[in-house]
Amino acid sequence: MTMEHLHGLIAAPFTPMQPDGTLNLSIIPKYYSMLKANNVKGGFICGSTGEGVSMSVKEKMQTAEAWAKATAGDKDFKVITLTGGTSITDCIELAKHARSFGLYAIAFTAPFYFKPASAKMLAQCCKAIADAVPDMPFYYYHIPVLNGTNIPMFELLNAVDGHIPNFAGVKYTHEDFMDFLSCMNFKNGKYDMLWGRDENLLSALILGTKGGVGSTFNYAAPLYNDMISAFEKGDFETAGKKQQQSIDMIRLLGKYGGIATGKAYMKLIGIDCGEFRLPVSNMPPAQFEEFKKDTEQIGFSSFCSRKASAAKV
Repeated sequence: MTMEHLHGLIAAPFTPMQPDGTLNLSIIPKYYSMLKANNVKGGFICGSTGEGVSMSVKEKMQTAEAWAKATAGDKDFKVITLTGGTSITDCIELAKHARSFGLYAIAFTAPFYFKPASAKMLAQCCKAIADAVPDMPFYYYHIPVLNGTNIPMFELLNAVDGHIPNFAGVKYTHEDFMDFLSCMNFKNGKYDMLWGRDENLLSALILGTKGGVGSTFNYAAPLYNDMISAFEKGDFETAGKKQQQSIDMIRLLGKYGGIATGKAYMKLIGIDCGEFRLPVSNMPPAQFEEFKKDTEQIGFSSFCSRKASAAKV
């Protein structure tokens, strides 16, 4: 099968939660409409931002179904679901489920308890899942900071090439630009290399990437679209300033506790996704007003995604 190389911004959506921690999937149609209105090209669901590792198989299926229904008929909006990483059996079940609901692609990350010891072993894991849905694109999600597997992706491509026909590419959430460029040049750019570090997307654009997957694309898509536009026009000064704005915004994630702060940003654009599940810590309510003042200091309202109330497909 011919694999499409994705271009533009692929958001990593938050999974909306009720106050009691159960899923709040009724928000997803509005969420999808907001992403479309902000020129986002797809969603990488149930990943790190989407708390896939904190969800049951049933919940991940329900989330996939909700996104499939919300985006039905929109072939331009690509939904990729992360099947997981610890249980290959669960991953196969989730892959078949995603196929039955017409999602665009599936993804998989390395098992993070019993870890693969080599690129060959990791490739075997990928093949077991990809072979279950041979007509769907399959992406490997490279995030060694969380799964602890530091196998270079250039080695993985060598191990899978010719053995997994539907291996589409890699969601590359790491900082090894040498490895990333080698993967981009592998067999004249055969595989789709999607950059996964929002804070240095500009550096990946310079290397030639055309697409990225990121959590901050949810609530600051105009900033990144403007940066890409400036880069493509050769206006590197403006592109650099946009990347610095991105960095300033991402620094607030660290200041207020990490990944869960992204849901506070979502509240500012009109979509309340609730809180993250344990063991992730959430921002205390008393800090929210302080957080809002900090977002005003970085000019967030000037580059944030259009609020849900203004979003139209």
